Amino acid sequence: MDIEKSTILITGASSGIGLATATAAIELGARVALIARRADRLSEIATRLGPDAMAVACDVTDPAQIARCVQTVLDTFGRIDVLVNNAGRGFYANIDEIDIAGYRELLELNTIAPLAMMQAVLPQMRRQGRGTIVNVSSGATFGALPGAGGYTSSKAALNMLSDVARIELAETGITVSTMYPFVTDTEFYGAVQTGENAAEAELEAVGQAIHAPDRVAAKILGLIRSGEGKDDLVPKSFGGSLEV
Repeated sequence: MDIEKSTILITGASSGIGLATATAAIELGARVALIARRADRLSEIATRLGPDAMAVACDVTDPAQIARCVQTVLDTFGRIDVLVNNAGRGFYANIDEIDIAGYRELLELNTIAPLAMMQAVLPQMRRQGRGTIVNVSSGATFGALPGAGGYTSSKAALNMLSDVARIELAETGITVSTMYPFVTDTEFYGAVQTGENAAEAELEAVGQAIHAPDRVAAKILGLIRSGEGKDDLVPKSFGGSLEV
């Protein structure tokens, strides 16, 4: 799909990968709907990005807010060509220490919310006869990491939802792709739901392998253009395709 003149809805767009993707898409001529909970922050970003950016405050774990969000974008831009499911949160705890209530909240954001967003935009994409969905997963799902079972299981479930959706929608003109970032220099590690010390240790362990959100954004836009099933920024030593 061409980026220019397409309408792209990006969740988790108030910082990090989402913001970088929105900025890059605007520079390429797209119209972008910035979706996140931080209304003031979104408004500032939309103003900075210009008239082709709109801010829609939305908690993507709330079905009613999702419905209003999608309708607001359609009322403003008339169509939704691309959904980038980027909103998510980290979670670090050993299996016997995982708080069940916290894990349910994590699944709501990392797994169920992307599914709900897909379901919300698919009727419009079907009417258009085309569309693209990119689900942002994690390179951490490439291996079994102590302390990361809660987080990686939430993203592994998203991986399978993406793969199945890609097959189911193959004949509709709608493509579904999965992006696997590696450790990225964003607010993610400072905003983990639990396990701040483990998050800091992971950052120290990867060292120079950490990459900027702009690099992930470029990969996401590449998937939108190509329609390929997946891409990653995971070093080969960690099971990915990236030469470092």
